[in-house]
Amino acid sequence: MTTAIQATSINKWFGEGEARTHAVKDVNFEANFGEMVYVVGPSGSGKTTLLSMISGILRPDSGAVTIEGADIWSLAADALAEFRLRRIGFVFQDYHLFPRLTTAENVALPLILQHRDWDEALSEARRDLEVVGLENRARLPPVKLSGGEQQRVAIARAIISRPDIMIFDEPTASLDGDTGRTIVQFVREHLLSDKRCIVIVTHDSRIYEFADRILKMEDGRVTGVERSELDAQ
Repeated sequence: MTTAIQATSINKWFGEGEARTHAVKDVNFEANFGEMVYVVGPSGSGKTTLLSMISGILRPDSGAVTIEGADIWSLAADALAEFRLRRIGFVFQDYHLFPRLTTAENVALPLILQHRDWDEALSEARRDLEVVGLENRARLPPVKLSGGEQQRVAIARAIISRPDIMIFDEPTASLDGDTGRTIVQFVREHLLSDKRCIVIVTHDSRIYEFADRILKMEDGRVTGVERSELDAQ
């Protein structure tokens, strides 16, 4: 497999003085194309901080992060923002949909930020809504959608730029068990490919079966890595 993401000895501290906290401690991380990797652990273990650093949102205090061999934290701010926009699809835990926009307009936003024609962007958004089974929801505002539907809208928005890397932060946190499993199974079956890497931060053991590898964190450190039965198939 080709390496998609590699983090080497990354560290992150928060706070000052006696309140200073070492949130991520000398962590090494690797994920490959064609692979779905989970980062799991209890609340406060550092998994979301790790996710933010490998996706170009939060700068590590030390260490390096490379995506397809590019050291992302050596990029200028504008170049890093452009890299994230085009190469990384991020699905937030709380969806981050804009309530005054329609479903299709929410999905089209990454293309609008790339200065694409508005009508063309909306047309592509409707195609991606069809991919996630929501073509009949294109004109509705997010408030009219269920939690599972809002999650699928967030996924459609994440894939519209055709990113190589997709990153999910607690994708089942706001969903019931059956809906959560359906969403993650959809992601694995329809979005994972040998040209795409998917990383999921979760505490939901009900979806572990869909992972290729599970990286465990506790107190800011990696405490173990498990391989799924999927590797043997």
